[in-house]
Amino acid sequence: MISNQKNQQQILDKLGISALNEMQEAAQLAIHSAKEVILLSPTGTGKTLAFLLPVIAQLDPSCNEVQLLIVVPSRELAIQIENVARNMGTGYKIHAAYGGQSFNTDRQAIKHRPSILIGTPGRLADHLRRDTFSTKNIKTLVLDEFDKALEVGFESEMTEIISYLPSLEKKVLTSATQGVDIPRFVGLVSPIEVDYLHQGVSKLEIKAIVSPEKDKLGTLVKALCHLGKKPGIIFCNFKDTIARISDYLKDHGIAHGTFYGGMEQRERELSLLKFRNGTHQLLLATDLAARGIDVPEIQFILHYHLPIHLEEFTHRNGRTARMQSEGTAYVLHWRNERLPDFMPEMDEEYLNDSDIPEGSQWTTLELSGGRKDKISKGDIAGFFFKEGNANRDQIGTIEVKNTQSFVAVHKKIAGVLIDNLDNKRLKKAKLRIRRA
Repeated sequence: MISNQKNQQQILDKLGISALNEMQEAAQLAIHSAKEVILLSPTGTGKTLAFLLPVIAQLDPSCNEVQLLIVVPSRELAIQIENVARNMGTGYKIHAAYGGQSFNTDRQAIKHRPSILIGTPGRLADHLRRDTFSTKNIKTLVLDEFDKALEVGFESEMTEIISYLPSLEKKVLTSATQGVDIPRFVGLVSPIEVDYLHQGVSKLEIKAIVSPEKDKLGTLVKALCHLGKKPGIIFCNFKDTIARISDYLKDHGIAHGTFYGGMEQRERELSLLKFRNGTHQLLLATDLAARGIDVPEIQFILHYHLPIHLEEFTHRNGRTARMQSEGTAYVLHWRNERLPDFMPEMDEEYLNDSDIPEGSQWTTLELSGGRKDKISKGDIAGFFFKEGNANRDQIGTIEVKNTQSFVAVHKKIAGVLIDNLDNKRLKKAKLRIRRA
């Protein structure tokens, strides 16, 4: 468990972080010293780690009940926080509860009491109504991106959740938006505000790509060829447009994934997973991807549709140039299109004639075993090296879920690995392996 500074440094080493940034240091000090904290910081500055480190440090390792409740507006944000918390390797049990997965699966997981419970308001309120777990040991509540949760209509569920928490000693609210009102139902009395919104994201460039035609698809393909083999997100306002663009990119041999609200939950999660592990370099997405997904290595975002409001423009741009890295936001617009008043002055990016970028060398394999089978990332890596005869540079990111696992592998050896490993046992599980 996190009990001292040395252990915190071990966590940072495990996460590949040399030191906390200024905002994270300030947040940690405030959360350790105050009962009520409002953390305001731009998207991409590391708010998740900023609140996780201090709130986990205050958990009681001898308590076998839920102690920390984190409420989030979206399934993707719940999954992101769960991944960060697991990667910290603190030893505490963690579970993420959200719609789109079986309630009974949730209930079974929560029977083995997680110390840290993360979830969306609707699913958490449902658990509390059914008395799935005790709330008497929940001392800390985090409302992450609380303004977004209110914006999408979760006020009644959030009010209900707080009414079930009689033993709260600490409340932490986070947002990436300036000037948000704190709802009365949270019951804050004298909160400390840690406000880093004024600092912005210093290493973000914003450039214009001008389309000579009103239909921008041809210019989009030319832009993607010009940008080359870089990970990036293309933002659209409508899911119907995503289908049209996706078909056009497929016709031109440009590999990509898609991510929007109408997709089945499993497909949304799989699309993000493939983007994280490099199977897809490009993601076509609606504003659902503007918050709550964490892929730090994104090198650019491209606004295919202009956002309607400044807030959406800010959150989209926050997907790149994260954690002090560099990135570029491109605004693709028709030459006669009137830009919103909030759009900054931009230099134009002149497009070179370039070939279609080479596709990713990675593909994703799905394994039928996961955490419930006591399988770890190390177990899977050893299985692929020993039984699959794979080299270390042929195996990429491994993600272990509750009932499944996913492994990025070189495309050239994917078929061989399936032939070698399908139906073999890892620990007590007989694994089925297929392309995800």
